[in-house]
Amino acid sequence: MNNFQWIWSYMKKDVVKIITAIILLIISSLLIIINPLLSGRIIDDVLTNQETGLLVPILLGMIVVTVLRSILRYLYQITFERIGQNVIFEVREDMFLKLQELDFDFFNHTRVGDIMARMTGDTEAIRHFVCWVTYNILECIFWFLAAVIVMGTISWKLMLCLVAITPLIFILTQKMSKEAHPVFFKIRESFSKLNSMVEENISGNRVVKAFSREAYEIEKFNERNEDYKKRNMDSAKVSKKYLPWLDGFAGSLNLIALVVGGIFVIQGSMTIGDLVAFNGFLWMLNMPMRMSGWLINDTQRFQASCIKIREMITTESSITVETEKDTKIMQGYVDFDDVSFHFSDDPDNFVLENISFSAKPGQTVGILGETGSGKTTLVNLIARFYDPTSGQVLIDGINATEWPIRNLREHIAMVMQDVFLFSNTIEENIAFGNPYVDASYIRRVAEIADANAFIERMPEGYGTIVGERGVGLSGGQKQRISLARALAKDPSILILDDTTSAVDMETETKIQTELNKITQDKTTFIIAHRISSVREADLILLLEKGRVVEQGTHQELVEKGGEYFKVYQKQLGEEV
Repeated sequence: MNNFQWIWSYMKKDVVKIITAIILLIISSLLIIINPLLSGRIIDDVLTNQETGLLVPILLGMIVVTVLRSILRYLYQITFERIGQNVIFEVREDMFLKLQELDFDFFNHTRVGDIMARMTGDTEAIRHFVCWVTYNILECIFWFLAAVIVMGTISWKLMLCLVAITPLIFILTQKMSKEAHPVFFKIRESFSKLNSMVEENISGNRVVKAFSREAYEIEKFNERNEDYKKRNMDSAKVSKKYLPWLDGFAGSLNLIALVVGGIFVIQGSMTIGDLVAFNGFLWMLNMPMRMSGWLINDTQRFQASCIKIREMITTESSITVETEKDTKIMQGYVDFDDVSFHFSDDPDNFVLENISFSAKPGQTVGILGETGSGKTTLVNLIARFYDPTSGQVLIDGINATEWPIRNLREHIAMVMQDVFLFSNTIEENIAFGNPYVDASYIRRVAEIADANAFIERMPEGYGTIVGERGVGLSGGQKQRISLARALAKDPSILILDDTTSAVDMETETKIQTELNKITQDKTTFIIAHRISSVREADLILLLEKGRVVEQGTHQELVEKGGEYFKVYQKQLGEEV
């Protein structure tokens, strides 16, 4: 399926509007023929033959035709605009739905700026093609055909002299199209990189200011901006190379018509009125020739945008999201059976190797390890953000890959290491995973997360709108709201990834005490760097370079005197 067939799959739902618009366009194109013919009548009948009584009817006819044509042109332009808006609405919807289906692997390898470029600039290029380029191409075709036919009835010899130019126009447009396609694709790529750089700089503006690196970022932006300018200048060079020739050939039509037509008038094979009428149709040949270069540029921009959008829409997720909702109940049994994992683009480096352990409802599993040891990846396998390379993760005795993905994640709540809050009220953020909870329940989970006190001190309490990504809140406050959000979901499996790293020891102790009261029937996983966060866990896993080097309870691991004991001694010494 080429890009035109693909976009037609969206347009065909408005086939009635399309047919209506084309009929109006054809009628409008036919009406264009009338005024030049009437102009010829004025010269031959009114001025030459002195039939002055015809002047007023002819002028009224020309006015009526002009007004009617303007109305029809407005109607079909508006219709094409509506079709284009419908198309782009569905394209954006399909893109956003696809984004919700794609797995972490896609987002790990795709720049945010590139995704935004597809959602904005690329969709706008498609809308422009459907709304403007399409009807302009149709207009140019009908104008050209109508002009050739009518000119042929006036003087077929003069018509052939003009049409002889068109093969040259066709050859030029073909060459321009071939050169323009790669140029517009490079423009699209450069815009994506510029977009990514700006998005990254806006998100990281505090870091930039903290390190006083504004000058460096400005220089980096200028490099991207210069590249984008260069790519657009390359496009201008293509236009500079071909458009003057196209305009030149189009302009030569007037010269040919005047010279050759003048000769025919002198010879008596044409009247002056016929020559005036003939000249009145010249713009209908001129315009398509002049427009061809611009229409080719816009078509190539459309083609480049379609490639990027279709590439995303057709991307297959390695983890399939089911279309129908499943209501299977999860108890919370988790078993890792000799699980190993590596990322798809780095098969030689295993993030996890031969992991085996079991956990059941009511138990807490603590996961310790240095940075990069695979702690977060391990819990990501439970929620099926990734699937194991080998081995299997069992949930309630069923391979996680056999669970309907949405049903699986409905029973799992995660407090991620990178806390993200939406630009919304605190209440809406807490209720994000369970929008049906009432205000009293939200307050209850906020109290468990030790967030209620500082929330109530805020200007609008739970109705306070937090900034984008939680700007305006401290790291500890964001972590506690994120914890409350996970608890509000009332999951079977609760995963806490370094949840209390930004709070003090006293607050952490209070949170742990409250958590113990509500996790009696849940399987809880706690990733931490402080032993104090996991010492009460039923099972502690100590990871090192993707392997479980020790596992057991706190007391068992201390008595063993191994790596865990060394970490315990070091942290205990620091605390004392």
